[in-house]
Amino acid sequence: MGFLKVLNNLEKYQSHIPFKAWIRRVIINTLIDEYRKEKKHKDNIKYVEDFEELPVAAAVNDAISKMNVEEIHKLIVQLPPMSQKVFNLYVVDGFEHKEIADMLGISEGTSKWHLHFSREQLKGMLTKMAYAVKMLIL
Repeated sequence: MGFLKVLNNLEKYQSHIPFKAWIRRVIINTLIDEYRKEKKHKDNIKYVEDFEELPVAAAVNDAISKMNVEEIHKLIVQLPPMSQKVFNLYVVDGFEHKEIADMLGISEGTSKWHLHFSREQLKGMLTKMAYAVKMLIL
């Protein structure tokens, strides 16, 4: 933005002022103007500390911490076969998407999609479990 102002206002440059100093002043003034404009929006910023943990999210985190390997495995096997394979290869075995794509004969993008889909499905299953546990407690 500042350099654009410099270019648009070249005709206002006075030759008795060093060119470098003139450019510096234009850039600094542009930054100050932008800061003043953005300062109005400072009230719109939300800080993480201002949010309390959502009850369902807290229940999910609590449920995950109390789960054993067999319970987690039961959730993973509920995923569709290809999503399950990609999830296991990426999360458990530590392969990269390129390697997974080569192994399974799919594109790298498809591998990424399956991983995202798996995570979303697992998140949904865990949320349902946590909600059910919370309802039992209440």
